[in-house]
Amino acid sequence: MDFWQDQFDTIDLSDNEIVKLENMPHLNRLGTLIINNNRITRINPNIGEFLPKLHTLVLTNNRLVNLVEIDPLTSLPKLQFLSLLDNSITKKPNYRLYVIHKLKSLRVLDFKKVKNKERMEAASLFASEEMEEEAKKESMKTLMPVEVPNVSEEEEQQTPKVVAPTPEQIIAIKAAIVNSQTLEEVARLEKVLKSGQLPADLKIPDYDSGSKDVKENDEKMVPDVENEADVEPNNVENQKNDELAAMEQD
Repeated sequence: MDFWQDQFDTIDLSDNEIVKLENMPHLNRLGTLIINNNRITRINPNIGEFLPKLHTLVLTNNRLVNLVEIDPLTSLPKLQFLSLLDNSITKKPNYRLYVIHKLKSLRVLDFKKVKNKERMEAASLFASEEMEEEAKKESMKTLMPVEVPNVSEEEEQQTPKVVAPTPEQIIAIKAAIVNSQTLEEVARLEKVLKSGQLPADLKIPDYDSGSKDVKENDEKMVPDVENEADVEPNNVENQKNDELAAMEQD
């Protein structure tokens, strides 16, 4: 490609499928390299030998994950502006302080100016090589996804399902309330009636027989009423006959 002929101050390689930032020729003039929206996971440890005057590097939206992966950038002596936004590495503990600690010449990180306070804090946090190594190890720890237990069919079958009671079942529940022996059972049955939801594990008398008995009782009650209605006129008529008989005797 023409830009490998070291004719440009800025090169934009965004929106490609670049995986590794390596195998580059010597580009003594190049000052700005933009490589947004790629898949970079690795940077050549000797990148500074090929880009000695690079001062701006934009690696937004790539696949850098661990702190150790930016260590090769220490070979860029003039690097002042760096963006690692939208890389998983930015979510690591002490990410910003680690980068500031490693890249002494950096002035702007992720489009935010590096403050003297941050430099002092980074120097204190990574005062020894042991602390630096510990930070690297910590960043390489991956969070294990929380496994959601699978509910087996057997467990699903054991879980009582809720259904709406039929009119016959409502009659049976009312009968069960009358015949309940404990207050707890009465309260439970009344709760079922109020909620309008019938748990599958609720045991109540046989619905068909219960409704049949209720219907039979209702049918028995009808003739009784009719008989009472027939008895009353007959009593009145008999009373009248007795009065007529008494008048005839007089």
